[in-house]
Amino acid sequence: MTLTATCHCGATHIELPRAPESAKTCNCTFCHRTGAVWAYFSPDEVTVKADQNRTYSASGGMNQHHFCGTCGGNTHGDSPDWASAYNADGTPKEGTTPGQMPTARTFAVNMRMVDGFNLDALPVEQMDGRNNW
Repeated sequence: MTLTATCHCGATHIELPRAPESAKTCNCTFCHRTGAVWAYFSPDEVTVKADQNRTYSASGGMNQHHFCGTCGGNTHGDSPDWASAYNADGTPKEGTTPGQMPTARTFAVNMRMVDGFNLDALPVEQMDGRNNW
């Protein structure tokens, strides 16, 4: 089952290979303002077609948030795969040294951009990004 996420005006389309099994929200100063519900995929699983993509990063490009340049919809992001090295509370996973940067990147899609997708049926984990990174 493929899904398509689109911005409000339809200029950005993101093809997802399947429905996610879970998602995350974050209370960092950026995510708190956008209210996104992030589902994660490997970058090679997702296809983005964006006419007017704009990118914002408060981390020098390490974590990137993408928006439609026409309607401003916060559609997707890409970042180091923090979940591969750190727990939701910011503590390192076993085998990870504190401060270690993940080598792989991950692709996040704002599931609020998928029309007709039932967010209420999706387990959503609360991330404490405000205090952990």
